Amino acid sequence: MKKVLALCMVLLTILSGCGQSSNGELVGVPRRASFYEPDPFGMLYIPQGSFNMGLNDQDMAGTMTTQTRTVSIPSFWMDETEITNTEYRQFVYWVRDSIARRMLGDSFEEFFISEDRYGNIIDPPYLNWDVRIEWDNEEYAEILNDIFLPENERFFRRKEIDTRKLNYDYEWVDLQQAAQKTNRYNYETNSYDGEVYNQFGERVQATDRSAFIMKDRVNVYPDTLVWIADFTYSFNEPMTEKYFWHPGFDEYPVVGVSWKQASAFAVWRTQLMNNFLRSKGQPEVQNYRLPNEAEWEYAARGGLDQNLYPWGGLYTRNDQGCFLANFKPLRGRYADDGGLRTMTVGSFAPNDFGLYDMAGNVAEWTSSAFDESSYTFMHDMSPTYKYNALPGDHHVMKRKVIRGGSWKDVAFFLQNSTRTYEYDDSSKSYIGFRCIRDYIGN
Repeated sequence: MKKVLALCMVLLTILSGCGQSSNGELVGVPRRASFYEPDPFGMLYIPQGSFNMGLNDQDMAGTMTTQTRTVSIPSFWMDETEITNTEYRQFVYWVRDSIARRMLGDSFEEFFISEDRYGNIIDPPYLNWDVRIEWDNEEYAEILNDIFLPENERFFRRKEIDTRKLNYDYEWVDLQQAAQKTNRYNYETNSYDGEVYNQFGERVQATDRSAFIMKDRVNVYPDTLVWIADFTYSFNEPMTEKYFWHPGFDEYPVVGVSWKQASAFAVWRTQLMNNFLRSKGQPEVQNYRLPNEAEWEYAARGGLDQNLYPWGGLYTRNDQGCFLANFKPLRGRYADDGGLRTMTVGSFAPNDFGLYDMAGNVAEWTSSAFDESSYTFMHDMSPTYKYNALPGDHHVMKRKVIRGGSWKDVAFFLQNSTRTYEYDDSSKSYIGFRCIRDYIGN
């Protein structure tokens, strides 16, 4: 009997050490290790704070869309520069290789992982990225033939990837619809009672949580023809042929990317990071995303208040007479600032947060929908206005805020407070983007 009691005491001691209490006290759930968020590669920490959002000078354009108000912003990480051609090509290559691996997996099982390390079946299987694709392998080439341009479309008979097939399928959770009271789970009826809009704009009954999971497909290849389409009677053919692919433009900001493509890039970037962290047994981080316009303006001001431009001064030149950004100076003397069109990212000095090109070079997509009166109804804590246009919506509902001005804009568009818009399905030779990631903590 004493041995039984002693064994019970040992078991009780072990259980109390591994459980949620110690000596009857509330101590929380034990973790294997405390969490520390390292600095993400290529990103800078933007501390929380408050600032006066809106105009700091006269409304020269007479838009009356940027009333000044005090707002507060939580901490976040932000890309030091705009996303470059070489960084975006990593996304394009990943989509290309994932399509190729699925095609090869039907004939070569090594391109799929169907069992875990314990021999348990994984259904559905997932892609094995450790196996190298031998593009010159004759067996592979026959299977992969469909991913290349047909022979009648090849220029000088060059075998090239058919970029029309580089489609990325992704998902996201529509938290705004899920948060509505009418769409919450009813514990009395054990069901969802509300109706939601799916990604096609159809009103459907929410039978379970899958009703809030939205799916989309986007072609990830940038529109390289924007250099010609944007400018009538202007010779820009060399930029069309080389800008995205030539190594000489690797560190230039990617352009020709729509808002939808930029948003898909952020989803992919999140998966890339969190899949790696999970493989190492580490906790996930917050999602990468486009900044809303309040976060963008706060970051552009660099911790200064009431400053007209990111560098803090009232003028576009320094005291030596040199221009401080890549834009359209004077009476259209594009080259006077050192760049005729886009320039290498980080060509000018950063702002006080260390961020480059928050004015000029290329304008940047934000996550915010554009509405002339949004400043009057947005909250003063982390304010934003979001709306993802449904297929049947009027084109006005597709407007997204862009910020920062570009190489083809006059100085007014470089001001921290200037806001304008473009349609979410359009792409331009003067619009790029950068990502942010919410900081875990204060």
